[in-house]
Amino acid sequence: MKIVVTDYIEPDLDWEKEQVAALGGALESYQMKSASAAKLADTLSGADVAIVNMAKIDRVVLDGMKKCKLIIRHGVGYDNIDIAAATERGIQVCYVPDYCADEVAEQAIMLLLATYRKFGKQFESMSSSIRKGEWDFSGMGGVRRVRGKKGGLIGCGRIGSRVLTVMRSLGLEVLVSDPYLTKQQQEELGIKTVPLEKVVSEADLISLHCSLDDSTRHLIGERELSLMKKDAVLVNTARGPLIDARALAKACREGRIAGAGIDVFESEPPKQNFDLIGLENVILTPHLSWFSEDAAWEIRKKIIEDVERYVKGEPPRFPLNRVNAKG
Repeated sequence: MKIVVTDYIEPDLDWEKEQVAALGGALESYQMKSASAAKLADTLSGADVAIVNMAKIDRVVLDGMKKCKLIIRHGVGYDNIDIAAATERGIQVCYVPDYCADEVAEQAIMLLLATYRKFGKQFESMSSSIRKGEWDFSGMGGVRRVRGKKGGLIGCGRIGSRVLTVMRSLGLEVLVSDPYLTKQQQEELGIKTVPLEKVVSEADLISLHCSLDDSTRHLIGERELSLMKKDAVLVNTARGPLIDARALAKACREGRIAGAGIDVFESEPPKQNFDLIGLENVILTPHLSWFSEDAAWEIRKKIIEDVERYVKGEPPRFPLNRVNAKG
């Protein structure tokens, strides 16, 4: 059994190599996040299992994966893998959606409070006060109490439901837009989903927790931003392309919304001329909502668990497609 890791963020994969060896296999690791399709296809040509972080696995790459039976996506999102093409070729694809839900929810709440409570302005006020030798609150206008306001969730799955709980504990009435929630799920969460327009037009603290596909790309654009309250804030810890960043920058720059907290970007890391950089009412964090020491080890263990299940002929924990077994 040959396992190939296309790219990784861990300091090393020594532990993984030991685990795979104990299962009777060999693990090869590369840093090919930005490699060409041809190079990826060549590297993966002999792999039985591929573990993929950010490398793009498209039809060209999949054509070269003649032996592959399983692709494990290292993470929650999977828009860098052509699931339909993998299915056509009989390749099982799975992912790890349950390793960092708490971390992402925590980051979302942190950004919601930091933007709504104007953390940037508070930092400036502290610096100014130290220089002057007296408190200077001159730039702190517009801060509002959180309790009694409305929270807005666009997507309410593993992560969104955790944010829902915290929002309620902060005294927020919460509006949820999620067309995929069943009636039973809504009842369990104690909500009734509403249209996207109602969330963006009525909520004061809005957080995105939906997946990225053709229907959600630039889900929040000029029109949706124009519906938001002037003192509302928007946070995205899900996927960068859910928001039209240029439209968001314009809305923040013109004061049409109070601010934004962004952890994910359409191009990562963002370019130096990225529209949201340098705006005083925008907080940017480096796609670290997933991170904690706990989560970093949890995902490693869960990926090896899926490898072990593969060796035993068992299905992965979280399959993304249905395929016929390859000979």
